[in-house]
Amino acid sequence: MCETMNIGGELRVFNKPLTMGILNLTDDSFYSGSRVAGNESILQKATQMLDEGAEILDLGAYSTRPGADDISEKQETERLIDGIKVVKDMYPHAIISADTFRASVARKAVCAGASIINDVGSGILDKEMFDTVAELGVPYVLMHNRGTPKNMNDKAVYQDVVSEVIFELSEKIDSLRRKGLTDIIIDPGFGFAKTVEHNFEMLRRLGEFKMLESPLLVGISRKSMIWRTLETTPEEALNGTTALNMLALERGAGILRVHDVREAKECIALMQKVHVN
Repeated sequence: MCETMNIGGELRVFNKPLTMGILNLTDDSFYSGSRVAGNESILQKATQMLDEGAEILDLGAYSTRPGADDISEKQETERLIDGIKVVKDMYPHAIISADTFRASVARKAVCAGASIINDVGSGILDKEMFDTVAELGVPYVLMHNRGTPKNMNDKAVYQDVVSEVIFELSEKIDSLRRKGLTDIIIDPGFGFAKTVEHNFEMLRRLGEFKMLESPLLVGISRKSMIWRTLETTPEEALNGTTALNMLALERGAGILRVHDVREAKECIALMQKVHVN
């Protein structure tokens, strides 16, 4: 991986895979270990992840697990902005990604100090999102999805999941680039409108996503494709996560979105050792 990205007005060069640490400012995300509430808890988790080497912190205040309840824009905004400010006050140079599908929340998050927008809605859940991120000029994580958290499982119907996901992402990339946005990160959307079988098919064929010519983010940390297959729980899925993160790196992942930063950094270090020239 050798990418340049304009983050916070500064051109940054990334010559190795990155880790994005997950901080969920909610009380109902699928993995309890990622939930943080209150300034002290947020700061403690952010400090741990930064100390372990996370290049990006991904803060989200709206649970997007399948079947999750809706919360108001006001509630999401308050949670997210408060979290961003807590982290930026202590770590002003930290790169923060705001995990939101709402354009108005994205705008306020960037004003509060976020440098990246991570949109699980891929512009579908808020039609203003593409224009907003293009205007803001911030890197944008375009994740493949269909439907809403309430009905996404009903839309997991594909003839060829990889080809269809690539096609749907490519149309959106074209739209974003026509609007002038250049820093686009793609996420195939593991677990979003996908069955367990679809997820493993995408992982097997992850290299095909290189045709989109954008950095590839993989978010499989502790997801059901792991713990359902192993007949365990999200809390017991770290070993499986590490195994699949290694496969994702081998197949071209440029960013690992994870709950466990230290283990992901170790994956990257070992993979780089294997591929040393």
